[in-house]
Amino acid sequence: MAAESSLAETLAPRPALDEAPPCSPTTAETLVELLEQAREVEHNGLYLIDRRERERLLSWGELADSSRRVGASLRALGIQPGERVALIYPTSEAFFRAFFGILYAGAVPVPLYPPVRLGRLDEYHRRTSAMLQAASVGLILTERRLRALLGATVEMALPALGCRLLDELPVVGKEAPADPLAADLGLVQFSSGTTVSPKPVALAHRAILAQVRALNTNWPGVLGETARGASWLPLYHDMGLIGCIFPALALHSDLALLPPEVFVARPATWLRAISRHRAHVSPAPDFAYGLCVERIRDEELDGVDLSSWRVALDGAEPISPTTLRAFCERFARWGLRPEALTPVYGLSESTLAVTFSTLDQPFRTERFDRDALASDHAVPAADGVELVSVGRPLDGTEIDIRDREARSVPHGVVGRVWTRGPSLMDGYLDRPQATAAALRDGWLDTGDLGFVHDGELFLTGRAKDVVILRGRNYAPAEIERVVDGIEGVRVGCVVAVSHRPEGADREALLLFVETRRDIAPEEREVLEARVVEAVLGAVGLKVDAVVALEPGSLPRTSSGKLRRREALERFLAGDLGAPERVTPWLLGKAFASSGVAWTRAWWKRRRA
Repeated sequence: MAAESSLAETLAPRPALDEAPPCSPTTAETLVELLEQAREVEHNGLYLIDRRERERLLSWGELADSSRRVGASLRALGIQPGERVALIYPTSEAFFRAFFGILYAGAVPVPLYPPVRLGRLDEYHRRTSAMLQAASVGLILTERRLRALLGATVEMALPALGCRLLDELPVVGKEAPADPLAADLGLVQFSSGTTVSPKPVALAHRAILAQVRALNTNWPGVLGETARGASWLPLYHDMGLIGCIFPALALHSDLALLPPEVFVARPATWLRAISRHRAHVSPAPDFAYGLCVERIRDEELDGVDLSSWRVALDGAEPISPTTLRAFCERFARWGLRPEALTPVYGLSESTLAVTFSTLDQPFRTERFDRDALASDHAVPAADGVELVSVGRPLDGTEIDIRDREARSVPHGVVGRVWTRGPSLMDGYLDRPQATAAALRDGWLDTGDLGFVHDGELFLTGRAKDVVILRGRNYAPAEIERVVDGIEGVRVGCVVAVSHRPEGADREALLLFVETRRDIAPEEREVLEARVVEAVLGAVGLKVDAVVALEPGSLPRTSSGKLRRREALERFLAGDLGAPERVTPWLLGKAFASSGVAWTRAWWKRRRA
């Protein structure tokens, strides 16, 4: 059912920055044409930064020439137009040569994340082989070091042409690139899979280029012919690839790239890269801003100047107003403008971005009554829950808030967020039922919950992640943020879920908490008591069980998002947390007589 009115139709255009003339949107209709238009550019391109912060410029022209050779080699190998080719690389020149080489061969790139946790290779092999099979991949391209780790993945997926290095491809000359149509499949990217198994999102060239044009015309006062960016985001993730690489390529501008593992180990390298390259735009998920506040020392920022940073996009996960304020306060002395922090919202199925906050203005937060939100109504309250606005839709994009029957609801009512626009996916690759469930009459059901207040979108969580207690809905992120601030808890490593065991008379609230490595065993029980007390005091909810975990225990997506439902499923199966570290007295007390049988059965599974 189409909405009678949409947010995009009722809102005034977003104010534009006035520092520079508007940038010209690209005329390219495909990704191949996008790179071909940059073949003559020799002095701008990608600055690849290594862990020692040494740099090498890969110019757009150099990339175009080398990608042509890779494309010709792939065709000589037997790759057919439209065939899917996976690439598993770290941030490197080889990734870009492989990615655009696949496109130049007329094939479709499928970027996948490399193995990073050597202690969890079994899980990696299982997930990655499932993605390879879901995308019907015929060839895997990778580097020598990673191929040594991919053996089991390749054996499970059995791509027809196996797993190869670029220097193992047939050596041929530079042929003319393929000439795909705008409607052809240009990229397969996988949804984050925070609640279900990741699904292959099929994106046409036209959808990707529509997103690039929307991004590059969204900030005309920041991005011009000499605009610069910086990023540490993984290239297999939409924010890193589509949000950073393609817009820079379309503008023939510079982009400084750090490997994500370098940022995680030393967050100051990100801010130093922004300063060194005088970057205007640099995005990150919310956890990255918190990590900078927590881990960067003053002496690491000697000589750093962040005044050029005009657009610090914050998205891809729940946005904490506390984190935003802390980041602004912490780095103001190095020239960071508070107006730079820009909350955004998007998802893979819409290529990337759906809404942006107003640029060059401080981010906006509002407080809403907690009890009213639990009943799906947004009522402003001075002492209520503080939520961050993620702004208004990008040009050409619309959103609508709908109830469970897909009927539009008034502003101020919490419902499912639907969107439509030129950047929507064609569907989930080879999954017609999943596509039909997500797309209706040109609208996409995002699966996210939110509401419109004063013309802007506020998000409350994922529909499948909602904590349901006594028939009321609570956002897990609000509960998790309370626990984040407790000493001994790893920041960003808390999961809140609700569960109603068979035979129980109500749902229980369970918290899975990763503790810091240096916490003493005797301190765990004290920590659990602090968690219970903090949640009761901050949000008024009684925690029924606290599961203290070793660092790295919680399941995550390839982009680092916590898998809440999977954490619960693994807990119930006895695969998450040590039995002696769970508080069974809480479980027994919570479920009373109806929960005794469940508690005993749970312990039996744990000890089996």
